Amino acid sequence: MAEPSWQEPPLLRMRNIHKKFPGVYALNGVDFDLRAGEVHALLGENGAGKSTLIKILGGIHSRDAGSIEIDGQKLEFRTASDAQAAGVRIIHQELALVPDISIAENVFLGNEKIKHGFINSIEMLNETQAMLNSFGIKRRADERIAKLTVAEQQLVEIVKAISFNAKIIVMDEPTSSLSDKECDTLFEKIRFLKAQGIGIIYISHRLSELDLIADRVTVLRDSINAGTRNMGETSRTELIRMMVGREIASYYSRDYCATSDVVLDVEGLTSDYIRDVSFTVRRGEILGFSGLMGAGRTETMRAIFGIDKIHAGKIYINGKEITINNSADAMRCGISLVPEDRKMNGIIPQEHIMFNITLKVLSSFIRGILVNRAKETSISAHYFNELAVKAPSLNTLMANLSGGNQQKVVVASTLATKPHVLIFDEPTRGIDIGAKMEIYAIMNRLAKEGMAIIMVSSEMPEVLGMSDRIVVMRDKTVSGILAKEEATQEAIMRLAVLI
Repeated sequence: MAEPSWQEPPLLRMRNIHKKFPGVYALNGVDFDLRAGEVHALLGENGAGKSTLIKILGGIHSRDAGSIEIDGQKLEFRTASDAQAAGVRIIHQELALVPDISIAENVFLGNEKIKHGFINSIEMLNETQAMLNSFGIKRRADERIAKLTVAEQQLVEIVKAISFNAKIIVMDEPTSSLSDKECDTLFEKIRFLKAQGIGIIYISHRLSELDLIADRVTVLRDSINAGTRNMGETSRTELIRMMVGREIASYYSRDYCATSDVVLDVEGLTSDYIRDVSFTVRRGEILGFSGLMGAGRTETMRAIFGIDKIHAGKIYINGKEITINNSADAMRCGISLVPEDRKMNGIIPQEHIMFNITLKVLSSFIRGILVNRAKETSISAHYFNELAVKAPSLNTLMANLSGGNQQKVVVASTLATKPHVLIFDEPTRGIDIGAKMEIYAIMNRLAKEGMAIIMVSSEMPEVLGMSDRIVVMRDKTVSGILAKEEATQEAIMRLAVLI
């Protein structure tokens, strides 16, 4: 298919979109358009209005004012079904697939093939298999979704969108859980979709990938459109300035201050998922962990934190051997974890901030049936203020916070346990540029105060920018440890990939 003509009328035109929630102006006269066969990136800090705009397009929220046109026709979306009928599909960051049914059943869920009043499973299997083959997904259509990798599930979501004859596909942080190689595969499929004339709205906090995939970029800031640029005519510096409204002199905040005092010493750690893992973390050090997905990084942290059973190896805290059978043991020994998936494992979204901050230290203010409310409030207020959580009060529900502020509350809950070692697993996944900088500043301050920090990250610039040393894992064990002065992207990849 020839390159689409940008002189043609836009596939999607959103004009003067307004949306107000109680006390919050989420969108204030936002314009946005999308051309057929285009990837239009949508950027902005958490709370800037991206999610609200997409939910209005997807029929999840109604707009207070403004208009939506697709193919020149004005449309009203009262439900998500209305939007889907108009050719809009949203692939959310948390994938909406049912793990215990087949790929084919997921692809046609809500759009089942019917013959003589019965679901035609054979036709669904055949059509799904044909689409899987065209996308190069080497899976059988009758396999359960639970057996697929996250990258394969992302591609199944795209196949599902195509099965609904989508004209517009929204991808929300599609690469947040993917390795570099898996990202390359996804980008190849996106180019295939472009060639079919499908318009793609691409939401991401990874600016580096926009050069590879985006045609244009629109930035939202403080509920308004801060500008639209052609990707070839802008820079990351300009985009960051548009997002935060100011120049950023230094992205990573680090004062290198590690001592020679070893706080955590891990020797030959082995579980069902890792083997013979050894490393040390020093006081005031940020020890980065890098490696491809499946290399064993998160699994190492799960073993240290008592989630996965340890079969062999030793763990020492400040020179004293400790035994960890569960997470409570780990916290008693001074180890705390900021988990990889905060929404699944880090917060209780329908509870308030105070509840979430103090959840791990209930014994410090509860005696039998007596609750010391003053102490509970004092603990939560201390960390709420120390980490500068942006919320009206401690009684604000977690579900109403931005991703960055949710992450701050998770960090606050771990600090409340007063750890010697703090593990950050993917500390900035799914949060915006400004919030990332705040998390980096918190990590830097904790290190300066003498905290021993482990940081697992899939973002190479983050690992290189924040780490004193970098542990590289491959095939469920440590393949090498790099000092800061010898750590480069090439050096890390040589250790991460079997050559």
